[in-house]
Amino acid sequence: MPHSASPYLADGPRVGIRHFTYADGDEFTARVRESKDLHHPWLFPPATPEAYTAYAGRLIEDSTKAGFLVCEQEHGAIAGFVNINNIVHGGFQCGALGYGAFAHAAGRGLMREGLDLVVGYAFGPMRLHRLEINAQPGNAASIGLARACGFRLEGFSPKMIHIDGEWRDHERWALTAEMRSPGRPASG
Repeated sequence: MPHSASPYLADGPRVGIRHFTYADGDEFTARVRESKDLHHPWLFPPATPEAYTAYAGRLIEDSTKAGFLVCEQEHGAIAGFVNINNIVHGGFQCGALGYGAFAHAAGRGLMREGLDLVVGYAFGPMRLHRLEINAQPGNAASIGLARACGFRLEGFSPKMIHIDGEWRDHERWALTAEMRSPGRPASG
């Protein structure tokens, strides 16, 4: 029986990760609208087709960014997303992570699995050495995900990022390739 290639860059027991495409706009924006209460006041992903096209375009075309959709293995539904922004190569080999779960997937451990896959892909095929997460101190879910995936708290930055009309404080979390837990794959 022929074996079909996986549509994913990396996959685990319940999710796989793949890059954003323009064709994902309808599902992505529908999931964003369903998840408005979950995301507010922490996150404002694109909720219209026009906004999605611009957002996805930056992730697809800008070499300093990489966007990953976390998709459920069972039926391919988009469970969330993880973006690596501000990618710098050379002596730095670093990127800043941003992520969000969609309401139907929240609390099911899918984003932990997805973030682990993205970290493995970043430290493997992307050849990055360090990943950083900046999370607002009150965002317990985001901080919990960073901690669960092995990131360490490195500091606090007052009024670091402009979100929802205000400069917001953030905790800085980081992970290096050497810190990756034994047994976790370097790539999917």
